[in-house]
Amino acid sequence: MKTFVGIDLGSTTTKAVLMDEDEKILGRGITNSRSNYDTACRVAQQEAAVDARFTLFRREFGAEDGSKEEVEEFLGGLERAFRLEQFLEQLDDLRETCLTQIHGERFEKNAEGVKLALAEVFKRLSAEAPAMYAPGATRKSDFFRDIAGSRYLALAEEVARAADLPYDLLLNVYDKSIIAVENRPPKGALSDKFHRALKRVTEAGAGLSGSMLKPVEHALDIELEETYLVGTGYGRVTLPFSKEHIRSEILCHGLGAHMMYPDTRTVLDIGGQDTKGIQIDENGIVENFQMNDRCAAGCGRYLGYIADEMNMGLHELGPMAMKSKKPARINSTCTVFAGAELRDRLALGEAREDILAGLHRSIILRAMSIISRSGGVSDQFTFTGGVAKNEAAVRELKKLVFENYGEVKINIDPESIYTGALGGAEFARRAAQGRLEGVDA
Repeated sequence: MKTFVGIDLGSTTTKAVLMDEDEKILGRGITNSRSNYDTACRVAQQEAAVDARFTLFRREFGAEDGSKEEVEEFLGGLERAFRLEQFLEQLDDLRETCLTQIHGERFEKNAEGVKLALAEVFKRLSAEAPAMYAPGATRKSDFFRDIAGSRYLALAEEVARAADLPYDLLLNVYDKSIIAVENRPPKGALSDKFHRALKRVTEAGAGLSGSMLKPVEHALDIELEETYLVGTGYGRVTLPFSKEHIRSEILCHGLGAHMMYPDTRTVLDIGGQDTKGIQIDENGIVENFQMNDRCAAGCGRYLGYIADEMNMGLHELGPMAMKSKKPARINSTCTVFAGAELRDRLALGEAREDILAGLHRSIILRAMSIISRSGGVSDQFTFTGGVAKNEAAVRELKKLVFENYGEVKINIDPESIYTGALGGAEFARRAAQGRLEGVDA
């Protein structure tokens, strides 16, 4: 099967979209961008390939809309088993990497003790893993470092105390190793992990029959041929692609928004590092745009900074701001000065929800200024990027659009964070089609 890949290397997350020849999305993948864009690119692409397999499974079952309860239950179990296989594989990689760090004067007296302690820590981590991927289990994150890190540190402290070893030795080998493991893609073929996952599900029973297993096996035999790839986003200049495989993020976000909502004429994208106001025509072609590319104020990283200052999770900011009855008037959205103002307001006793509500309004006011300079808001209007998932930001946007432009249809897709990657995948499909037809794409 011919596939077309779009990769959006953002400053905080890297996204990938896999598309087929009929412009249907096969799979989506996302990972944190790390400091290594090459790895982030490969991991996101691999995650999109995994997601594509589940799309193919549903096609084989004739259940693409997810309405068949028996199929969804089976595929849910298969995905949990697959993610468990991924986790155990990376856990083994982390264990082996930790062992390579036991050298030098610091470990001279405790080398054997540290090796035994690591063996015990990883034995416990492996034993705990199946419960993390059991039905109904919740995880704070899907990133390996987040899942494994907190448990490693807790278990290492416990094991070190019992073995009368300095805890900092186990902490030291972990700190050095996790960076190396995180900055390389998971090893092993996806097909092998899927077959091991399928074996786990089969051994667990769940009333499986040949009618359930055959479609999965058939879908696994379908080759996903990467026909053409296009990269975009904040880190696109670091991609090891030729220029013909790179498109600007403005073009990709405009085309991606058009593909999701064909009647879109105005696009607002608030990402991790910048805010973009884009005007497009009826074909998704960019007619005008404005962006703040010199300062991260009002973007995802700014909100991350605020979350750190308030000792909250980034996902908690929106719900907290929604509780406000009297939003504060924030004087600055500058990342440097906002922290000081935030601390002063908290010290004066202002409610956190009121401060956060004011911050969200300030962010959207900044975004509205960028949209105005790009040409204003015209029906329909599409909001994309990670901040589009923040309910307080959405509330303020709707208020300000109505105040300034009246009734306007505002589109927010649940998968809006993939807009740039979607546009990239469509550029890839068109480029490949142009080559096949002997014309410029």
